[in-house]
Amino acid sequence: MTARTFELRHFHDIEPAWDTLIELYADVRADRLHDPHYSVERYAERLARHAHEPGWEAVIGYDGDEAVGYAYANTVEQDDRYWKRITSPLAEPVTSVATLALKELGVRVPWRKTGVSKAIHDSLLTARGEPQATLMVNPEAGDGKVHDLYVSWGYQDLGVSRPSPDSPVLTDMVRALP
Repeated sequence: MTARTFELRHFHDIEPAWDTLIELYADVRADRLHDPHYSVERYAERLARHAHEPGWEAVIGYDGDEAVGYAYANTVEQDDRYWKRITSPLAEPVTSVATLALKELGVRVPWRKTGVSKAIHDSLLTARGEPQATLMVNPEAGDGKVHDLYVSWGYQDLGVSRPSPDSPVLTDMVRALP
């Protein structure tokens, strides 16, 4: 499906976006909801915590009136626990500047492979002032295709981390922002 009347809306406050983000997450991650780490309840806990962190922003993409995808991020500083969870030694320049941490990006199945995820991603990153962005990806997601997609968007591997005891081991990635 192609986006005909695709619109991107930015949110800096969680209240007007909460229900839509929860609904999108449940649909996008429907195949993983049986795993406690990916449950809607755990997502809601993470979303509530992240939404109150510095620099939180979400972008929701709409095709007409239908929400089709989302991303959200916040700013992490040099001493943030985000960096401390990465098991590989990190180069000082990577952690010495404010960084946009992309926490979630998801698109409903009918809109995948249409450019919607890149449009949402780019809209979120372009609106920011941080010099770099980072994200964590499950290296097995989509048989490695999700990782490869991020590489094609300019991200490079940094190391690995496990954000919580029941989460999978994730690959941390970083890229410079224009």
